[in-house]
Amino acid sequence: MSRVTCDLTISLDGFVAGPNQSPAEPLGEGGELLHRWMFEEPEANAAAIEGILASGAYIMGRNMFAGPGAWDEDWRGEEPPYHAPVFVLTHQPREPLQMQGGTTFNFVTDGIESALAQAREAAGSKDVAIAGGAQTAQQYLSAGLIDELRLHTAPIILGAGERLLDGVANLTLEPTEVSGTALVTHVRYRVIR
Repeated sequence: MSRVTCDLTISLDGFVAGPNQSPAEPLGEGGELLHRWMFEEPEANAAAIEGILASGAYIMGRNMFAGPGAWDEDWRGEEPPYHAPVFVLTHQPREPLQMQGGTTFNFVTDGIESALAQAREAAGSKDVAIAGGAQTAQQYLSAGLIDELRLHTAPIILGAGERLLDGVANLTLEPTEVSGTALVTHVRYRVIR
């Protein structure tokens, strides 16, 4: 059976998004700084980026798909980086959205276990990745459904926003690999059940 992984970039003070998220700033104030490592040092972080994009299917929350607020049913956006099926947790039914490059967004209204079952089937022997945001990762961590947590820690302080581990209790992590650059420290953790 494939593993369930979760890659998230986090600030030193534990936030995956800054305060005051909006359609104009979906990662909140200062949140874009979290991901500088991907764009300013892609060669130095190639292994981490490759790991993020190697999954056979992805699961994300509705806000990660469309940002906060009402979503635009006509939005087609740019080519997403996934090139695999993506399962979006939502309370609003919607038809699948096919994008360029092989990404299809599928909208799941019946919970995290259903989304995981659908993603596992779509991924085949490849891993399933919990892509975020914070609340989605919290739900999967709390349910004990993540096998490997890969945190990419940016050396910034956001001070407020969406904290990754709020509400997650009794979580034991074993670090298995550490690497990094000036803009990020990558730590792979095995989730111990």
